[in-house]
Amino acid sequence: MADPIPVLVNGAAGKMGREVVKAIAQADDMTLMGAVDRSLEYLGQDAGELAGCGALEVPITNDFQPMLAFVSQEKQPAVMVDFTHPDSVYENIRTAIAYGVRPVVGTTGLSPAQIANLTEFADKASMGCLLIPNFSIGMVLLQQAAIQASQHFDHVEIIELHHNQKADAPSGTALQTAELLGEIGKPFNPPSVEETEKLAGARGSLTEDGIRIHSIRLPGLIAHQEVIFGAPGQIYTLRHDTSDRACYMPGVLLAIRKVMLLKSLVYGLEKIL
Repeated sequence: MADPIPVLVNGAAGKMGREVVKAIAQADDMTLMGAVDRSLEYLGQDAGELAGCGALEVPITNDFQPMLAFVSQEKQPAVMVDFTHPDSVYENIRTAIAYGVRPVVGTTGLSPAQIANLTEFADKASMGCLLIPNFSIGMVLLQQAAIQASQHFDHVEIIELHHNQKADAPSGTALQTAELLGEIGKPFNPPSVEETEKLAGARGSLTEDGIRIHSIRLPGLIAHQEVIFGAPGQIYTLRHDTSDRACYMPGVLLAIRKVMLLKSLVYGLEKIL
């Protein structure tokens, strides 16, 4: 049997980070080698106990680069799973690649220019890197259904709803959904009236392809998305609701296994299914 994949979780004390720690602890082909978080209140706590899966003897630390250096010494190539913050994720990815540690990233908020730069950086290093705006299989299926529907509807808007701790808007998933619809190469929402916004932003944000995205942030939500198509006499609504972050874990574990086989950056869970 092959050696287990060494994994470093960055953002290990966050809600998603704790789920990832638990999932890795339960996976036979992986081992948690490090847990990093910049929140000082969890410093030194056992990552497994914090995640609710029992002691793993891996303390939470905020020494990101020393932990990358540590896991990079393993016989088997190591993986960094990142669920941190949009303001740090770009440097986290570059630093991990520089240490020879493969990034699997669920943090959104990267700009197109940053993604292009990281793609070039990963290519030069021949290093696998996965940027996954949403690890849910159900969301991939929603996006595929939306692509099908977009062949037949000219009017579409996206509503994404998240908890009020989410720092970026629109969500990476909503932006990716709009990009996928844009790839079919037709303009959406031809205007039928000259609109006036009495409050700036009332009509949401607007993509280059004419798709409106509306962002809602409220406590009590986790992650939800609607894609609403309209035509004379009918409305077609696709909706995905997350009720538990555990739904992302099959996708996270799949990404950890798949990134070991890659030599470049790949964007989107649908590319590795």
